[in-house]
Amino acid sequence: MRMELRVCKHCLAGEHGNPSKTEVSKDMVECAETVREYKDLIGLDAIYITKVTEGDSGAAQALPAVVATIDNNQIQLSDTQLVMEDDDGNMLVYPEPKDILEVLTRNVEQINTHTNNDVTVDLSEESLNLGVGA
Repeated sequence: MRMELRVCKHCLAGEHGNPSKTEVSKDMVECAETVREYKDLIGLDAIYITKVTEGDSGAAQALPAVVATIDNNQIQLSDTQLVMEDDDGNMLVYPEPKDILEVLTRNVEQINTHTNNDVTVDLSEESLNLGVGA
C-alpha cells in the first residue's frame, strides 16, 4: 500500500492568513512524517508528502488521483488530500482534513501496537476541535 499526503505549501507556512488551517496542516504533515518513519511496521510500501502551490496541476508526486470541485463554473483542484493505493491498484482519496487526520492518527495508533517506542503526535487544539484523537 502507498499513501500520498498533499497539503497547500502556503497554508502550511501560514501565508494564507488562516491560523486554524495552518495548525491542522502542520498536524497532518507531522502525522504523515511519523507514519513514514515507521511504515514498515504496518506494511506500507511508501508514504509521500507533497507540498503544493497554486497552479500545480494536481501536484501528484506518486499517485495520480486528484480531487476536483466546481466553483462558479470553474474547476478547482483540491490542494489538501490524502491518496491511498492498495496492492490491487484501488485508490481511496480523502479530501476532508478531518478524514485525513483520522486515517493518519489511526496509522500512528497501529504503529504503537507494533513497537515498544512511544510513537505519538500531539495534535493542536484546532485538530482536536475537528473531533480527531478524541
